[in-house]
Amino acid sequence: MIKTRVVCAGTFDHFHPGHVDFLKQAKALGDELIVIVARDQNVRRIKNILPEHDETARKADIEKTGIPDKVILGYTNKDIFLILKELSPDIVALGYDQRVSEETIQKRLPGCRVVRLKPFHPEKYKSSYFRAGTK
Repeated sequence: MIKTRVVCAGTFDHFHPGHVDFLKQAKALGDELIVIVARDQNVRRIKNILPEHDETARKADIEKTGIPDKVILGYTNKDIFLILKELSPDIVALGYDQRVSEETIQKRLPGCRVVRLKPFHPEKYKSSYFRAGTK
């Protein structure tokens, strides 16, 4: 039987119920879910902030949920699509607020379906709300 592989990625800093919902939505799209946790140095480069929880702690938070089949750390180079090509997903699940476009992913991974997931109480659960000194 051919399994449908779903891949999603994120920082997952200040792990909260919105992240759990994101993982559950992604898992429901296929048979196997692989989660890529952003490396600290990539978060700094892309978001211009360092996560408050290091990559090892963020990876452990996701593993503890038991939702994904596999949790891996992203690569440290600048081409974020390299790891996606190697994982060869059937579906890439994007969070409602992730900045990468569906078109960009489909150009780099032809034949891959891209699904934008629904937000889960975004007024309450957004990692930036939990960062020191906000909200």
